Amino acid sequence: MAQNMMLYWGSGSPPCWRVMIALEEKLLQGYKHKHLSFDKKEHQCAEVKALNPRVQLPTFKHGDLIVNESFAACLYLESAFKSQGTRLIPDDPAEQALVYQRMFETNNLQQKMYDVAFYEWYIPEEERHESALKRNKENLVTELKLWDGYL
Repeated sequence: MAQNMMLYWGSGSPPCWRVMIALEEKLLQGYKHKHLSFDKKEHQCAEVKALNPRVQLPTFKHGDLIVNESFAACLYLESAFKSQGTRLIPDDPAEQALVYQRMFETNNLQQKMYDVAFYEWYIPEEERHESALKRNKENLVTELKLWDGYL
């Protein structure tokens, strides 16, 4: 069944890795994939634009179905291949709620990591302030402590 799947992905992108991990956990091997360079703006190619008007990665295609958000692709894979491989979503509603909460909380963690890691990349030099970078780092440490508590 994986032969009619296509994943467009870029390295270093947590959303892309989410879908790749879900595909592996569902034992879906042999799917086609295309690695695109963000630096070279390959993700903005006509092939991706035709599937994803936001030209964001990952872009996932299964037959005629196109799913452009990583969480949506993971949930689709769980639903479409529920009895195959590792269960990604438990049946118990309380456990489901916790899984969904953690899924969407990862956006907070990811944003705080980006605020630190890419500060100098996104903020023009004349607008940079040590206090802002220090605050971003403190916010990241607080977020990491929260996640450490989850473990």
